[in-house]
Amino acid sequence: MNSTLMTLWSPKSTSQAAVFIPDGPELTYGQLQEQIEAVRAALLEGGVQTGDPVGIVLPNNLEYLVAFLAATWARAIAAPLNPNYKVEEFRFYLEDAGARAVVVGPGDHPAREAARQLQIPIWECALDAQDRVYVRRQSGQAAPNLDRSTPTPSDVALFLHTSGTTSRPKGVPLTHGNLMASIANIAATYQLTPRDRSMIVMPLFHVHGLIGATLSTLHTGGAVVVPGKFSAGAFWPLASRYGVTWYSAVPTIHQILLGRADQDNAPHGGLRFIRSCSAALAPAVFQHMEERFGAPVLEAYGMTEASHQMASNPLPPGPRKPGSVGKGTGVDIVILDEQGQVLPAGRQGEVSIRGANVMHGYLNNAEANAACFCNGYFRTGDQGILDENGYLMLTGRIKELINRGGEKISPLEVDAALLEHPAVAEAVSFAAPDVKYGEEVHAAVVLKATATPAEIQAHCLKRLADFKVPKVIHITQSVPRTATGKIQRRHVAAHFLKGE
Repeated sequence: MNSTLMTLWSPKSTSQAAVFIPDGPELTYGQLQEQIEAVRAALLEGGVQTGDPVGIVLPNNLEYLVAFLAATWARAIAAPLNPNYKVEEFRFYLEDAGARAVVVGPGDHPAREAARQLQIPIWECALDAQDRVYVRRQSGQAAPNLDRSTPTPSDVALFLHTSGTTSRPKGVPLTHGNLMASIANIAATYQLTPRDRSMIVMPLFHVHGLIGATLSTLHTGGAVVVPGKFSAGAFWPLASRYGVTWYSAVPTIHQILLGRADQDNAPHGGLRFIRSCSAALAPAVFQHMEERFGAPVLEAYGMTEASHQMASNPLPPGPRKPGSVGKGTGVDIVILDEQGQVLPAGRQGEVSIRGANVMHGYLNNAEANAACFCNGYFRTGDQGILDENGYLMLTGRIKELINRGGEKISPLEVDAALLEHPAVAEAVSFAAPDVKYGEEVHAAVVLKATATPAEIQAHCLKRLADFKVPKVIHITQSVPRTATGKIQRRHVAAHFLKGE
């Protein structure tokens, strides 16, 4: 039991504050456990079986937290999805996960339509008149699941997709043991205690928000403040009202808060630390944040396949190195060359990891597993250098993902949507530098009929979540190729961005 998610709410002091929903419910650990138990019982009575993947399509709210923890306690597999996906995206992810149920909020939603098309049972999740979370099966019938056994560390608890350089995103199954190892590493790194309160500004369908900020806090008996969405104007008033001691976010959010700190009367102290992860934090932003907010800024390094955190800069008095993501946090980090040999300090190669938090392999993807695992290490696809003190500097990505404010976007997925337009003959998407998001999606398009960039973007909006749609479309007569006729995205990017 000590290596499953059940430890997140029990044993804890039942009167200790656990969850604050601004302008909504406030729960103690005892109340949280009661609601999780009720939803777990409803799922089992409704026929959710051990090992069933359950799609969860909910925003940041109490319903999400209770549904997620209840599903994992029922020995099902929680499969959260971005609520902003379109019908076609939900269809793909639900089908690929093998979802046997979909949990959604009230009202029409693309996830409902996708579930209907796939004939997957739909469960509605909301708050009743007493602000208690309920789930209600709305389609199909099934015999109750009579198995009331509790999870084991080897049970898969969480299933997520991670975009790759192929058109097919890879499925990542993470066990209770994987998640608890990562949660314990994070709690130890930041010395979290029951006195800590974390503001959750990242989406709970990502490991950053879910593991890095929420479950790590609950693991140590602290409390989480969960607004429905990030609002820069509401951030500091909420932090003051609830006594927030730390938060974790992507650099984009840090920059927004920093840019309007004075107009928002942001305090010059009060936070125990600020964590940054999921994209590179510019050293200048690091310095300005520490000066303005009067708190140590700790840059970390995470990825889905590692149940989030792999490395972090330490709390004071440990040295914080701008431009570095710090040392391994309960994770063995090495730099491998192309042959899989460990390189010495100061040599650039592929960042590779080993630890109890690392997934055991992608789902049904033997080719990817063979490529990513080497001599017991998982190859991250990132290039980096370890210095003589064990601090990791990331120098680039081997993979061609577009990292838009922490959202990892597969360029081939964008290419495929572009190529569905009847006027598009050829399309290559790529990352372009962006002040706000770090990287933005651009695309080079060769036409075979008349079409404007705006028309092509409108076409993509019907097929892709908004953040994946190219911000700029470069209409061109041809796309640069290598001497052997291959397209390399970095060369395409260099060609079309050279004048910007």
